[in-house]
Amino acid sequence: MSTDTPVRVEVHPNREAVVEFDPDLTFECVDSCTWCCHHGVLLYDREFFELGDRANLDDATTRFRGEDFVRREEKDHEHAAEDGRACHFLREDGLCELHAEHDWKPARCSVYPLSVRREGGEIRVDVRDSAWEHCEGMNVSERKVIDNLDAFLPEYLWELSNPDSEREL
Repeated sequence: MSTDTPVRVEVHPNREAVVEFDPDLTFECVDSCTWCCHHGVLLYDREFFELGDRANLDDATTRFRGEDFVRREEKDHEHAAEDGRACHFLREDGLCELHAEHDWKPARCSVYPLSVRREGGEIRVDVRDSAWEHCEGMNVSERKVIDNLDAFLPEYLWELSNPDSEREL
């Protein structure tokens, strides 16, 4: 659901993003929805080391095409994907161990349901097509995404040469 006229928003001091989605879009995670946890989570270099402070990297991560991801693994609970797998950190109660126990999550998790890419030197943000198909949190609250972009987009994304959030395991 891209908007015809992109909007520039200062997300952090001197850090602008070009917003390509409807500025009226709202989003709030819904307790029963764990769809975004069914995928391998891309870890940027900085996050890989931060994760190491919270978990055993050998157990929790895997390398794919030269990049680090949180491992997808078999889960014996209702919150797993159709193939019975989900993020290493998805607990049986449907919560993320990293977020619930460490108040931390990788940027890829913070960004969802948005997609981020660098184009022409600018950070551009849109909504993932898959979010419209699967995510129950779209337009269910009063929390406008555009007014809360700092919660979705960690400041260090601007420092990355390739912050593309659509890279998947």
